[in-house]
Amino acid sequence: MIGYIIRRLLYAIPILIGVNLLTFALFFFVNSPDDMARVHLGGKRVTPEAIVKWKEDHGYNKPLLYNSERLGAEKLTDTIFFKHSVSLFAFQFGRSDQGRDINYDIYQRMWPSLAIALPVFLVGILVHVTFAMLLAFFRGTYLDTTGVVLCVVMMSISSLFYVIGGQYLISMLLRLVPISGYDVGLDAVKFLVLPVIVGVVGGIGASTRLYRTFFLEEINKDYVRTARAKGLSELRVLFRHVLKNAMIPILTGVVVVIPLLFTGSLILESFFAIPGLGSYTIDAIHSQDFAIVRAMVFLGSVLYIAGLILTDITYTLVDPRVRLE
Repeated sequence: MIGYIIRRLLYAIPILIGVNLLTFALFFFVNSPDDMARVHLGGKRVTPEAIVKWKEDHGYNKPLLYNSERLGAEKLTDTIFFKHSVSLFAFQFGRSDQGRDINYDIYQRMWPSLAIALPVFLVGILVHVTFAMLLAFFRGTYLDTTGVVLCVVMMSISSLFYVIGGQYLISMLLRLVPISGYDVGLDAVKFLVLPVIVGVVGGIGASTRLYRTFFLEEINKDYVRTARAKGLSELRVLFRHVLKNAMIPILTGVVVVIPLLFTGSLILESFFAIPGLGSYTIDAIHSQDFAIVRAMVFLGSVLYIAGLILTDITYTLVDPRVRLE
């Protein structure tokens, strides 16, 4: 297993380089360093001298990818891409274009993101798996058909509907919790209740329908019929056999999401004013802060690759027949 993990980590290096290069190309395809300087200096009426000074102060006074004025390897290393990319692999994200320490910002904003994403993740798994098992237990009945139809309807509705509907119903009409905002300590709970409800309800349709399919595939297998022939009740078959064997495909989608909990939810954090990493990324895109965008995309890629490796390792724990080579 150790050799497998080392190979996967080595494979991740060219992937991260490619992701970083793609992010760089997409960002500078629509923005030049001069445009970024004008945005951060406050508009179009900016002197050329101020633009030059801003680019020198922030390291954008070099060519983008290739420096024809240099010799040898410096043609590639003395560029904006190289200067701003090497430190990423040491997780040193430097300072934003506005002068803030990105590593410090990520550490501070990671906790609000976890405070909202972790409950959504845990409660969501419990609710979605429970509903899926309920539909599988009553398979072929009107309850199952009605549940599937509702799942399809909920899948078809935009996530913004749940956000706006939840804010209107729970906050404005019932006045149970604040409509948005955030606080520290236990005072943050009242601000997190509504985003968690919206996050869990918004994922019921897709997750329940997917998990129901996994359960139905297991129910039709020979070992289930053998368990029924031995006299086991349908509930014991469902919980002791079907649930256990359906965990492998469920883990495929669940474990990959775990590392992404740190990067936050772009929609929930933006609409509920949660100062997490999701809103941090959205604000950086609006302000054209390439340093933050680059850091967050790189961090998200690293966490996603870690999630894939963690998924493979989890397979071996759930099913002893799986071997990593």
